[in-house]
Amino acid sequence: MKIRLKRDVLADAVQWAARSLPQRPSVPILAGMLLKADNGGVTLSSFDYETSAKINVEGTVNDEGQVLVSGRLLADICRALPNKEVEIDADHQRMELTCGSARFTLQALPVDDYPSLPDMPDETGTVTSAQFAQAVGQVVVAAGRDELLPVFTGVRMEIEGDTLSLLATDRYRMALKEITWNPGSSAASSNALIPAKVLSDTAKSMTSGDQIHLSLAATSAGDGLIGFEGDGPGGVRQTTTRLLDGEFPKVRHIMNMQPALNVRINTNEIVAAAKRVALVAERNTSIRMGIEDGSVTLSAATGDQAQASEALEAITEHVTENEMVAAGFNPTYLLDALSVFTTPYVRFSFTAPGKPCLITGLQQIDGEPETDYRHVIMLMRLPG
Repeated sequence: MKIRLKRDVLADAVQWAARSLPQRPSVPILAGMLLKADNGGVTLSSFDYETSAKINVEGTVNDEGQVLVSGRLLADICRALPNKEVEIDADHQRMELTCGSARFTLQALPVDDYPSLPDMPDETGTVTSAQFAQAVGQVVVAAGRDELLPVFTGVRMEIEGDTLSLLATDRYRMALKEITWNPGSSAASSNALIPAKVLSDTAKSMTSGDQIHLSLAATSAGDGLIGFEGDGPGGVRQTTTRLLDGEFPKVRHIMNMQPALNVRINTNEIVAAAKRVALVAERNTSIRMGIEDGSVTLSAATGDQAQASEALEAITEHVTENEMVAAGFNPTYLLDALSVFTTPYVRFSFTAPGKPCLITGLQQIDGEPETDYRHVIMLMRLPG
């Protein structure tokens, strides 16, 4: 194999394909990255039996062929290359990379031992890339990180006609986003549980093009596969990942709570205030939101060592008679939720102390809440 590529094109492609390289490969061969050159250009790919990544880029192919080398080492090398054209000359024993006066030789891994990447399922539909990236970003903040509870580390994708819903929860918070997309069939109806990290990385990496092509093959439990295809800076990108197995908890009904008290407030103001107050919040303690007519006060403390409080203007609406005067929020959960709202105002809907709180967006402080994105946080019990 003998090829020539632009330095930035190669570096970008290698970094993207390296996404699927396992940190601790169960089989040494999975640490490899496959480079293949033919009349269609240059393809770089990686696979860990769960997630695959493949990118096709333009390059001058003088000799067709393929080579498998250490993916992380190649990624480190490409990041350090000078801004000159890159030439790669490889056979089944080694790969030689030349960029200006820099020259690297890498030992080739046995290509015959490398597993074949899964085929992309049939296309299910397309979605606007920027809209999809924003939707995924708003939902993954509520996904769990505990690998011992894998069902909570995923994002549930639900497809009903031209509505695509994303839902995530770690049991202490929940996020739901609904968007309009272009299904291959108006009668499309399916669901999938996708690893949140893979979904997040994929959505962010395919925003260069206008659309993302989504391909879902949900078969028997544990055998489902989802694929994404979109444009990146260097070329066409494809990724597949195996769906998570397990029953996602039924939490949608929590999003439809009937509030007893609503608080409307400026998004930027409460984010800034929460960040300041959280500086003195002790580990596993809450930010207290004191609620009064026309204002809220955020406060936190680290025992007797440090305290902070800040008052903000707000509109309070008592839907029913209640005696709720304060709510306790996990500081991280509160800031994670507020940081993904794009509306200038937000509405907090409370039912009772210690019960879930629903946050929705507002374009106008006295306007109707937007229901396409809803975020729920379980309130913490306040001392006393």
